[in-house]
Amino acid sequence: MDAIQILRQNDLLRVIDDELDIYLEIPHIAYVEVKKPDSKALLFTNVVDKKSGRKFDTPVLMNIFCSPRAVELLIGDVEQTASRIQELLHMKPPSGFMDKISMFGKLFDLKSVFPKRLSGKGECQQIIKLGDDVNLYDMPVLTTWEQDGGPFITMGQVYTTSLDGKMHNVGMYRLQVYSKNELGLHWQIHKDSNHFFHQYKKAGVKMPVSIGVGGDPMYIWCGQAPLPIGVFELMLYGFIRGENAQLVKSITNDIYIPRDVDFVIEGFVDTTRLEIEGPFGDHTGYYTLEEEYPVLEVTAITSKKNPVFAATVVGKPPLEDKYMGYATERIFLPLLKTTAPDLIDYYMPENGVFHNLILAKMNVSYPGHATQLMHAFWGVGQMSFVKHAIFVDHNSPDLKNHTDITKYILNRLQADNILITQGVVDALDHSSPKFARGGKLGIDCTGEEIDHIGITLLSDDELLSRIKLISDEVTALKQYFTDTKTPICVIKTKKTRNQKYLIEDLKLFYENIKVLVIVDDAKNDINNSYMLIWRVVNNIDASRDIYIKNHLIAIDATNKNKLDNFNRRWPDDVDCTQSVIDSLIERKILDINKDFIDKFYL
Repeated sequence: MDAIQILRQNDLLRVIDDELDIYLEIPHIAYVEVKKPDSKALLFTNVVDKKSGRKFDTPVLMNIFCSPRAVELLIGDVEQTASRIQELLHMKPPSGFMDKISMFGKLFDLKSVFPKRLSGKGECQQIIKLGDDVNLYDMPVLTTWEQDGGPFITMGQVYTTSLDGKMHNVGMYRLQVYSKNELGLHWQIHKDSNHFFHQYKKAGVKMPVSIGVGGDPMYIWCGQAPLPIGVFELMLYGFIRGENAQLVKSITNDIYIPRDVDFVIEGFVDTTRLEIEGPFGDHTGYYTLEEEYPVLEVTAITSKKNPVFAATVVGKPPLEDKYMGYATERIFLPLLKTTAPDLIDYYMPENGVFHNLILAKMNVSYPGHATQLMHAFWGVGQMSFVKHAIFVDHNSPDLKNHTDITKYILNRLQADNILITQGVVDALDHSSPKFARGGKLGIDCTGEEIDHIGITLLSDDELLSRIKLISDEVTALKQYFTDTKTPICVIKTKKTRNQKYLIEDLKLFYENIKVLVIVDDAKNDINNSYMLIWRVVNNIDASRDIYIKNHLIAIDATNKNKLDNFNRRWPDDVDCTQSVIDSLIERKILDINKDFIDKFYL
């Protein structure tokens, strides 16, 4: 598939010929572009590294999945694919001759699922560099954020195999360039590659790894697909494309990779060696802190004669993963229903950075049913990393109708229907007291509307003025959804103490507030509900930051520190470098104003 040609033909490609730097400039442009309602893919043709004075012949392609239309063109009709999966999962034994013919046809279509190994070399091996010729700096690897630990490959397809060779995996992990022939491999604790790594470590042998960059965008999407452990993601490629993924053997190890990727980075991991990886401005909108990860010792770099370097940008939402995530959400709904058959639909808003917030619609059959489904979610594959889950009944509005579904929830929200528990959280989570383990919040909003508000509403100005008489910490206040049974009151504070003391001091106002949300005065706009949701679901650990006082539900979404007995280092927000943004605007490469910058917390 020639993705560039498809995007160009459908007016979804912007070609930028201006000279631009791999350090901050190119990723900042992509970061801005993906936030526009009419965003396009970007092809940078004049790529330089100003620090070294290097000019690259290789163009950089970013924002490939730039819109729902791009996803449809590059991946296909996701609803149709979901329907095909649903049909296969519910296939019954044939009852007659025509049923047998129909079933044979469906099963015959599955012949394309399994990847096909080719003999000989692929297009990805037209140019081969070995030994001293290996140099990762020959590729235009980007540095996205000022505090990043170095340049990172952000769209690398990492191909690995189990020790016995029976299981194969491709995952999309960030890859830090340490030197001309060393890469840091950020595969997280729950990933197949990490499981394979420990097999090789136990056996005391080096682990072969090959990394593809570019090629059919379907490879990229498959690399982040939440398939069950042991299922090779390129089988999904064959199922959707209707043709086998065609693989060729790497030059210096036995890993097979797609013949048509643009670059292949091959090598071996010494399982006795770990190095500090990061920091890195990640898709949570915060920097991921430094941790030890394996290192790939690169033995070969191969490529097409005229390759294109594919990359993505991560940071605060919305991002390219908004569109990739939608396809994943739709296609994997039928698989999720096999574990949770009462599930009707689910939605993971991009400003909840996917694993931090899920809304789920279900058929309720008995008391406690929603709570049962919460536990099912937290025990299923990558759903186990979801921190906050809200469940609604079958008669609720469309989950993507943000206003209507929020009102539905707030008309049913009460303290008795809140479940707080503990479990595994994503390794990128920064708010929990311990690495990869923290609080979980489940809310059952499947019942009938609650009877009455039970509070006396005041105007924003009056409530703020009265609160300021009690505490000079509070600087601003805004109430949301005052037409529901459970209005939300957001306050900003200049934090000087643990916020549980502020919540206690505000007890005089429990008769005026039902849900209280506290955020820091700095870097928050209480009128920007989209980014407030991003901030709150990122910043809270349910077992520490939710307080229930009679009917009041209080949420402390401030940054945590020693005042909260928080002993981990709290990371910084991912922010654009102002001088870079100013320069790009001055050169008329970016066309944005202060309102745009403020809206997305750039």
